[in-house]
Amino acid sequence: MTISDERTDAQLWADAVQRDGEAFGTLFRRHARAVYNHCFRLTGSWTIAEDATSVTFLTAWRRRAEVRLARDSALPWLLAVATNVSQHQQRSVRRRRELAGRLSADPPEVDHADDVAARLDDERRMAEVLRVVSHFPRAEREALALCLWSGVSYADAAAALGLAESSVRARVSRARARLAARFPAFTSSEEDR
Repeated sequence: MTISDERTDAQLWADAVQRDGEAFGTLFRRHARAVYNHCFRLTGSWTIAEDATSVTFLTAWRRRAEVRLARDSALPWLLAVATNVSQHQQRSVRRRRELAGRLSADPPEVDHADDVAARLDDERRMAEVLRVVSHFPRAEREALALCLWSGVSYADAAAALGLAESSVRARVSRARARLAARFPAFTSSEEDR
């Protein structure tokens, strides 16, 4: 491990603001997997998640001088950006599919790289969860995605969402109860962060 790897996110971010690409690269390596998984959980598509992860980090690089981390970790802010990017990506994909359907009677080409059985199973399961979660109030969906799906602490999620920690806890609790009611295998007794 290099000395730069031992810097906190806040230190790395400050260095990135000064155009230190290596510091930003360290932030990317530190958080890319969490952002990618978060995007998948929001979209139900590994392909869209890849694109959303790329756009999230591009946005972070472009906005690095404007953003001040509320806490030491960059992850809550990155996940908030990833949430917005994922929603935008999904709308774009939906519009393209609708346009392709109007322009052609032939179904769109299938990307065979996505035909890996495990990925399809993940996408089917996640689609079912997302169908249920889409009926939750937006505030509960955001808290659920950050705290339960991406493992962000309540304090960090509160900072990222601009809320009191108790509000985030309440939203997560309601979302857990709703999920447990729909998916019996989901336990609502998960330990708090």
